[in-house]
Formats: sequence, structure tokens, C-alpha cells
Amino acid sequence: MSAVDFAPRPASARPLRAAGPVVAGAGATRQALHDPQRSWPETNCSVDLWIELLGALGLEPAAAMAFTVTQDFEGDQFTFFKIPTDDLERLYGVTLQELSIFDRLEDHVAEQLRRGRIVLVEVDGFWLPDTQGVSYRGEHTKTTVGINQIDEANRTLGYFHNAGAFTLSGEDFDGVFGRLPGQRSDSTLFPYAEFVKLDRAPLGPERLRAAAKDLLYRHLERAPARNPIEAWRERITAQMQAVADREPAFFHKVAFNTARQLGANFELLASFLDWLAPGEAAYAAERDAAARIATGAKSLQFNMARAVARRRFDTLPPLLDPLAADWTACVPALAAKLGV
Repeated sequence: MSAVDFAPRPASARPLRAAGPVVAGAGATRQALHDPQRSWPETNCSVDLWIELLGALGLEPAAAMAFTVTQDFEGDQFTFFKIPTDDLERLYGVTLQELSIFDRLEDHVAEQLRRGRIVLVEVDGFWLPDTQGVSYRGEHTKTTVGINQIDEANRTLGYFHNAGAFTLSGEDFDGVFGRLPGQRSDSTLFPYAEFVKLDRAPLGPERLRAAAKDLLYRHLERAPARNPIEAWRERITAQMQAVADREPAFFHKVAFNTARQLGANFELLASFLDWLAPGEAAYAAERDAAARIATGAKSLQFNMARAVARRRFDTLPPLLDPLAADWTACVPALAAKLGV
């Protein structure tokens, strides 16, 4: 199917749609998992979106973070971690379905919003004003937004992204929907989209905690057999040497997919363990180990930048030793404590 199939039709041939908001007051309160005082107040576009969306729905995002024990080193990056869809359904009664795009994206979005569903769409961060200073009007990047409201007549869009809920309009609206001259050709692929169904009631507090603990058991069974930080230790010197030979901006992409994904993942695990046993010492040692990985990864990122600038890389592997020890004190220790 070519781009012409979903190109804008003449205004006289179609109504301009408006729908939403599905979630009233979106973005009014910053979620605790996005507190600026955290080591990693933002994680990645997928998890950040769900943190804000769940929080705006009055649900507890921390309950969904058991899966973080499964993060691995994937050879050149740490797992780009996402909340499993099965976990979302079990904990919150939320189901996620792919949205087939066979006509204008704007019409598909409006139809689902009218049905009370949030629409998740992969878009170009170049057109998202909340990324000012990062990608907005500076770099074309793939990211996912959760559309909460659309007004095509006034060319405005309300959306969840990163650590909040935002609005875009005008040329940014046209850019997101690929309506600007030269954006599309016959070879342009349809965007990937999903919709969030909110038809089922979420679990109550006690059942939520019990279900989250059950998920922790299941995810610990899927945890890496080998220490992923030790695996990165073997690669970090060569990796940073290669980064030093690239343009300076490339460092930030590598750091995002290594130190940031590692640190943000384990800071969420620490928050999950705090939520799972509030005021108790049941998981205190494992929680503290996860928190040390989070802060250690932040420090490591600065040292990575310094090593690349100075082209001296021998200091990096030893910096991973305490983080590797903390991984052992966290994930395998949790598994042993729970009898997994």
C-alpha cells in the first residue's frame, strides 16, 4: 500500500476530527518515578510513557517494575527495557492491541480516542516540542507518544511522552502526521501504532501487591544466567575506543544505550522493591544494591565521557567491578531469597 492511500484528502471530502482527552488533567502532577532528584529522572520513551499514563489514570506505576530483573547486556547495549504487555493486563486490566493503519492516521487516532482509548504511535522526535534542546527541530529520531487528544481543525495534539504530558500544534502537528511537502513518497511505510484499552477494572492494593510479587518470581526465572555487567566489562574498552573515532554526538547515543539504560533500569528496580515491602527490611539489601548500580552508572557515564575526550580507556573496566558485585548482591540474591 503506497503513501497515496493515506495522504490527506480535500477538506470538502472529509470532516476534520476532534476527540479526547481520554485522560482528563494529564500532566497535572509529575509522577514520583520521574522526580528530578532521582539519578535517572527519565529512562526511555516506552517506560516513561507508561509511568505517566498509569499515574494519570490513578494507578501505581512502581508495581509494574518486577521485569527489570531480566535486563541483560546484548553485546553492544543493555536491554532497552519495556513493561511486558502481559504484566500491564494482569496488574491494571490494561490491554494493548496493534492498530492497523490503512487510511489516514488522524482518522484512526480520532476513532480510538472517541472510544476512550489512548493511541501509541511511533513518531519523529524532530516535531515534539517537549524535546527542546535534544531532538526538537534538530535531529530526526524515532520515539513513541501516547496520544490523548486531537483537534484536527485547530491542528493541536495532546500527548504523553517522556516525563510528562504535552501539547503540540501548527507545523509540529503537520510534521508528526507526515503532512508537510516532501515528507512522504510511494515507498513511505505506515507508522507503527497501538491502542490502549481501559475496559477492565485494575486490581485493588492488596491483590496488586500479591500479583506483582508473583510476577517477580516469574521474571527472576528469566534473569540472565551470566552477570551482564561483567559481560560489558569485557567490551567497554574496545567500545569506547570505537566511539572516540566517531563524531562527538555519537557518544551520547552509546551512553544512552549502555550506562543510562543500566542505571535507569536498576533505579526502577530499587523503587519496585521499596513499594513491594514498604517500611520493611525484607528486600533492603537487594534494594540498596540496585540503588548503587543506578548511582554508579551515573558516575560511570561521566567517566566514559572523560575517557573518550582523553582517549585513555584503561581506567574504565575497574569501574565496573563494584557494579558487577552489586548485580550479584541484587538479582541472584533476590532469586535465592525467594527460592527461585
